[in-house]
Amino acid sequence: MEIRGPILLPARRENIELHTLDGLTLVGELAMPLDRPPVATLVTLHPLPTAGGFMDSHILRKAAGRLPALADIAVLRFNTRGTASARGTSEGAFDGGASEAFDVAAAVAFAEQRGLPRPWLVGWSFGTELALKYGRDLDVAGVILLSPPLHRTTDEEVAAWRDDPRPLVVLVPELDDYLRPDEARRRFGVLPNATLVAVDGGKHLWVGENQTRRVLTEIVAAVNPDALPLPEEWDGAEGRPAS
Repeated sequence: MEIRGPILLPARRENIELHTLDGLTLVGELAMPLDRPPVATLVTLHPLPTAGGFMDSHILRKAAGRLPALADIAVLRFNTRGTASARGTSEGAFDGGASEAFDVAAAVAFAEQRGLPRPWLVGWSFGTELALKYGRDLDVAGVILLSPPLHRTTDEEVAAWRDDPRPLVVLVPELDDYLRPDEARRRFGVLPNATLVAVDGGKHLWVGENQTRRVLTEIVAAVNPDALPLPEEWDGAEGRPAS
């Protein structure tokens, strides 16, 4: 069976709730390898909810559908405050990235409480802003940024990572609507631990199976490179397409 589209490979999937320090309950899902412990964890931060971003945004959904089985990686997805998906609606209201600091902290705290290993923040678009603004103060192994627009993140907030030893991987689409590789090199060039990956032909939304595979490969290259190359076929009987 070819691995493509919204396929769900075998995993232990659990609906979860996160509880923020300002008293909100956020809804999410944790996907874990089926029969072995994970070697690392992705704490995912979705695109802008006022533009349709949520925990089911396709790259995050496909990461949860594939990477527990293919790369022994746990994937935590959740809706930030006021965001709705098929899983449900998180309490609260969108706050433009300000109070969402509590949401990011709650997700990382959940991973710690569950004993999930080596949590990495993986932000996409708006989620990259949250990762850059708030991830430096959290106990994470590293940060992966997908299509960072740098709309809400100031140069000072980027520069604050300069002396941070943790890896910061930045995937920038060649044809991004907001931040393209040359400008990204200038703005992230102040960070010695930043690795910028310019993706030829890529666009902000990473549409298409080739782009999906490229993004997931780069994530695994950072988090568990021993799992590469990711297979494109699945021989197990338990894989099924998502409904």
